[in-house]
Amino acid sequence: MSILSGKHILLGITAGIAAYKTASLVRLFVKNGAHVKVVMTPASKEFITPLTLSTLSKNPVLDSFTNEDDDNEVWNNHVELGLWADIFLIAPATANTMSKMASGNSDNLLLAIYLSAKCPVYVAPAMDLDMYRHASSKTSMSTLQSYGNIIIPAEVGELASGLVGAGRMAEPATIVKFIESHILEGLPLYQKKILITAGPTYEAIDPVRFIGNHSSGKMGFEIAKAASNLGAEVRLITGPTHQKISSNLITVIPVVSAQEMYEQVHQFYENCDIAILSAAVADYKIKFISNQKIKKEEHSLTLELEKTQDILASLGKLKNNQLLVGFALETDNEITNAIKKLKNKNLDLIVLNSLSDKGAGFGTNTNKVTLIKRDLSTTNFPLKSKAEVSKDILNEILKLIDA
Repeated sequence: MSILSGKHILLGITAGIAAYKTASLVRLFVKNGAHVKVVMTPASKEFITPLTLSTLSKNPVLDSFTNEDDDNEVWNNHVELGLWADIFLIAPATANTMSKMASGNSDNLLLAIYLSAKCPVYVAPAMDLDMYRHASSKTSMSTLQSYGNIIIPAEVGELASGLVGAGRMAEPATIVKFIESHILEGLPLYQKKILITAGPTYEAIDPVRFIGNHSSGKMGFEIAKAASNLGAEVRLITGPTHQKISSNLITVIPVVSAQEMYEQVHQFYENCDIAILSAAVADYKIKFISNQKIKKEEHSLTLELEKTQDILASLGKLKNNQLLVGFALETDNEITNAIKKLKNKNLDLIVLNSLSDKGAGFGTNTNKVTLIKRDLSTTNFPLKSKAEVSKDILNEILKLIDA
C-alpha cells in the first residue's frame, strides 16, 4: 500500500507533447490506490484524448465550465473540485500555463481550480530547452514556489524539438515517487522506526496441539497501519493471525511461539525509536514437548508448564532512548494492576483495556481503552473502532515525543 492510497488526486493536463505520458501517470496513481479525476485545458485534447483518461481514471474528464452542446449541463464547480482534491498535480505544465498561474490569470477551468485549491499543488514543467531556461520561465517557477507550490524538476534528455537538454517532463514513475517522498517528509513520524508486536503466540504441546489464546491481532495491525500513515517505518512482528496488511513502509515478520517473538523483538529493538507491544504473549509454555502425538489413553492429562521469557520486562531493562509502550488486559483492579505493570516494566505508556467492557478485548472490531503515562496521568476513551483507538494511541505517543 502506498502513502497515496485513498488520496483524492486531481490531475491537470496542459497543452504540451508530454501530455501523452499522463495515461501512464493516471494508471500509476490508480494502481497505488488513489482516486483520480482529470481536468484538461481545451488545447491539451490535441495531444491525448479525454476518452483514454476517463477510461483509466474511471471518472469523466473535465475541460470546461459547462458542456456547450448540452443546454441542461450542470456547471462544473471549480471550487468543489478544488476542495475535493487532496493533491493537485499539473503535468505537463507548459510555460504558458505557469505564467498564467503566477499572474493569477484564470481563463479556463484548470486555472480556476488552481486558484480555488486548498490542497498542496505540484507542478511538473515541460517545455523545450530554450523556453525552460528563459528568464520569464524561471521567474514563473520562482513565483509559483513563493506561493507554496511544489515544483517537480524537469529532466535532462531528448526533447520534441530534437534538442537534448533540460525541460523534459519527469517520467510518471519519478513524479509518483517525488510526491510520495514529499508527503512522507512532512509527516510527524517520518524516519522514525517503530517496532510493533501483534496477535497471540502458540506454545506446542505435541506436533498437532498447542496452548494459545483468543487474540486476533486486529489491534496491532491497526496500530501498524496508523503508524505507517504517519510516515513511520514499521516492523510488525506477529503471531498466528488471519489479519493482512500491505504497505511499502511495513515489514511483517511472522512468528509462532513466545520464544520466537522474544528473539525477533530483541533483534530489532536496539535500532528502533518506538516499541509498541500489543501482542498477547503466552505467560507459560510446555516444559516437555512431545515429539509424537500424545495418544488419548487416560481420562486426564497432566502437562508441566514453565514461564516464558517476559518480552516487555526485558525491553524495559534494555531501554535507552526508545519510547516503550505496553498493553494490559485486566479483569479486576484494572487501574492498579496496569500502573504496577507500567512501573515494574519501565514503560512510558500503558494501554489498559478490560474484558468486562462490552465490545472490548479479543476478536472484536472495537476497543475501549485507558491510556496511563509514566507520570500516572490518565486518559479514558469511549468505545471506538480499533482503527480509531490506534490513532488515539499514536496521538499520545506524539505528545510524549514532543514533550
